[in-house]
Amino acid sequence: MFNRKSIAIGLLLGVVLISVGVAQFRRQIDIEVDRHGVPDWKIDPAFKHDTFTFARVRYTSWGRGGWATDYPDAELNFSYRLQELTSLKVNPKPIVLDLTDERLFDYPWIYIIEPGGMDLTQAEVEGLRKYLLNGGFLMVDDFWGGQEYRNFYENIKRVFPDREPQELKLDHPIFHIVYDLKEKPQIPSIGHARNGETYEFRNDFEDDGSEVHYKGIFDDKGRMMVIICHNTDLGDGWEREGEAEEYFRKYSEPRAYPMGINIVFYAMTH
Repeated sequence: MFNRKSIAIGLLLGVVLISVGVAQFRRQIDIEVDRHGVPDWKIDPAFKHDTFTFARVRYTSWGRGGWATDYPDAELNFSYRLQELTSLKVNPKPIVLDLTDERLFDYPWIYIIEPGGMDLTQAEVEGLRKYLLNGGFLMVDDFWGGQEYRNFYENIKRVFPDREPQELKLDHPIFHIVYDLKEKPQIPSIGHARNGETYEFRNDFEDDGSEVHYKGIFDDKGRMMVIICHNTDLGDGWEREGEAEEYFRKYSEPRAYPMGINIVFYAMTH
């Protein structure tokens, strides 16, 4: 259903073109205001249907946070770094979609953030199930501790009652496909990092947020459909890259961007 072939070729070629340093701590000033300082670029008309688009999911939720956390800077920055550092052709304009939107099937990679308060409707459950079983890939990010995980788990079990999330071992290819990561990256929000904290504490006896988890959900053929990034906040590493050089050097450059790029490359080539 998805036009992966030409995108995958660009991804594979792009591996050799990745810069050693993920990004430079800078911003251009002659940029449109509505892009919040992130550079813009033109899409080659010949590849307008073969570009990667950052597709954020707008979902039903309750309580703190929600689908719009880190929006739009996380996707603007991440899209720019993909375009800048790889040969992957990237759309400079991200999109926000509902799980019930027919256009969802035009985008092979989607992003859900802060699902700790997610409360999917039955229509959203059915839309997500259909999307994933038809070849789509979901990245879930930025939720902490046992209570938030339990809420997410209850929702994803409605999508796939017969499938369990599986912890990904460090030797899984997703940690090495472009950047060879030596550990599973854990990224706190910039506020917690400024307080000297390496994770976001939750008062939960089962899981206080200190141990990072990356879990996958697989289809019947062993294809990963979902990656669950729990007790980490890659989105803040993308969104906040220009706010503090120390945070950028410690978290954005060596952890958030490499893991994000690895996830996209893995999703688009498998």
